[in-house]
Amino acid sequence: MTEARPDTAASASLWERDAELAAITEAIEELCVDQASPGRVLVFRGEAGIGKTALLTEARRIAKERGCTAWYARGGETVTSVPFNVVRQLLQPALLELMDGETRDYLGDWYDIAGPALGLAEPGETPADPQHVCDGLVAAVGRLVRRTWPLVLLIDDAHWADQETLHWLSALTGRLAEMCVLVVVARRPGEATGEQARCLQEIAAASGPVTKISALTPDATAGLTRTTVGEHADDAFCREVWAVTAGNPYETVELLAKVKDSQLDPVEDSAAELRALNKTARGHGLVARLEKLGVEATRFAWAAAILHTGITVEIVARLAGLPADTARECAELLTQARILTPPDPANRQPDDGDLVFVHPLIATAVYDSILPSVRTAFHGVAATVVTESGRGPAAASRHLIEVLPDGEPELVEQLRAAATEHLAVGAPEAARRCLERALQEPPRPDVRVRVLYELGCATLLTAPAKTVEYLRSALAEPGLDNAERVNAVFRLSQALLHNDQSDEAIRTVDAEIARLDSGPARMRLQAVRYMWDTIHVGEELPTCGTPSMWVRNSHRRTPRSSPDSRRPAGAGTTPNARCSSCAATTR
Repeated sequence: MTEARPDTAASASLWERDAELAAITEAIEELCVDQASPGRVLVFRGEAGIGKTALLTEARRIAKERGCTAWYARGGETVTSVPFNVVRQLLQPALLELMDGETRDYLGDWYDIAGPALGLAEPGETPADPQHVCDGLVAAVGRLVRRTWPLVLLIDDAHWADQETLHWLSALTGRLAEMCVLVVVARRPGEATGEQARCLQEIAAASGPVTKISALTPDATAGLTRTTVGEHADDAFCREVWAVTAGNPYETVELLAKVKDSQLDPVEDSAAELRALNKTARGHGLVARLEKLGVEATRFAWAAAILHTGITVEIVARLAGLPADTARECAELLTQARILTPPDPANRQPDDGDLVFVHPLIATAVYDSILPSVRTAFHGVAATVVTESGRGPAAASRHLIEVLPDGEPELVEQLRAAATEHLAVGAPEAARRCLERALQEPPRPDVRVRVLYELGCATLLTAPAKTVEYLRSALAEPGLDNAERVNAVFRLSQALLHNDQSDEAIRTVDAEIARLDSGPARMRLQAVRYMWDTIHVGEELPTCGTPSMWVRNSHRRTPRSSPDSRRPAGAGTTPNARCSSCAATTR
């Protein structure tokens, strides 16, 4: 029985988890039977501190014990905007173990498509199609399964996974009939919104019933209490531990650690002190406990919360403005206070530094405790530190987005460069966030028109309505040359057509044709006009499929009345060709 496990935080979270562990064990054993059998996904849902990470850690141990390869990755609250963050954690280490040439041979035609998203290859000069990248990442797993079967993929805190990873994971779980891999996902309920929530629902649908992880019962809490503080803990004290923590394993472990630290006698007369002790485990109580460690330790913890990943004493010292010796002392203090800890070797990630937060609840409480003005200043310094480390604008962009607008031209250019990098790896949503933040700075008028243009290009495959808004604004302002205007009109007309505004698409093209003199640019728009006109007259718009699928295929459409007609020259330009300033425009 799991109730008999020793008193470590991880094993404490496994009390009363026999059913969950049995389901995991059964799935792993099924995986090991036959490489030709279909894959499977398990989803575990539970509140913060309920023991999801401990369950996945145990699943990894069981998998390895039975000869499986098991890879682990986790989402993070302050890094949800980093594209492909979680899938990189999951797949990159195994692929990096291969020789460069071997990796290319292994991924084959998918190397140039999925390689940049995984940080294995330099991105191309043109924006990558996000659907193609997703398909490439799914294909990469299929090839890895053949090499490393039986394979178990463990994704923790999936509610904080980036949108690009969740899109991939949703596609992967829909293809498990074709590949023998076990996917185990842990998440909190209700944390994700929008596209992330939709992807999580699709993943849950692929898993069948989602397993809800329950809080500890009073009996399990009593057993854990006596295991931790001594068998002499009386019934009244144990009942109060359960009442104070509501059976939450993390809070129970933290409370019992404080009972031991304060040498509180675990008897009924001491039970009234438990509520005050428990308040220091999270929220304002945790912040008050942090402040008691001193100003330097508090600044160290703040800087660590800003970084979230890659927390090293050296980098935190630079970010917090602390001398190296002081920073080392702060790290020791925070470790003793169970706020920071060295990474768990079982779940260590490539981007982990010397330290991680003991629990995401602590990281959230520390980050939220930073005054907004101080937080933005920290993000500004963090962006500089990341940039100077050579990691590039895209890596710094999550910090740049948080900096207060101040009309800084250099920041605008950094965000534009980051957007170009995001587009090149197939992350248009990340590019959009960077460019929208660049508009808020705001840029100079001659730069603003290009940012609008770049935004229109970046949103074409994912948000055609936004494309209409941004490209109309760009065309209304001076600054675009003729080639850029033609590209903008073409994309604007594509977006209008997708929005079922074919008349407006044709009028937009006609207006620009009338403005142009004879030449290649005018001929190209005339060809586009012919294409849209034939679609408008001879063929209904599709009623299914994603916007990106339709826009990508729009140049292939010909009128039903003319099955032998050919596409006019220049009308077949795809929306993923490159422009001079945002890597998203056609030549």
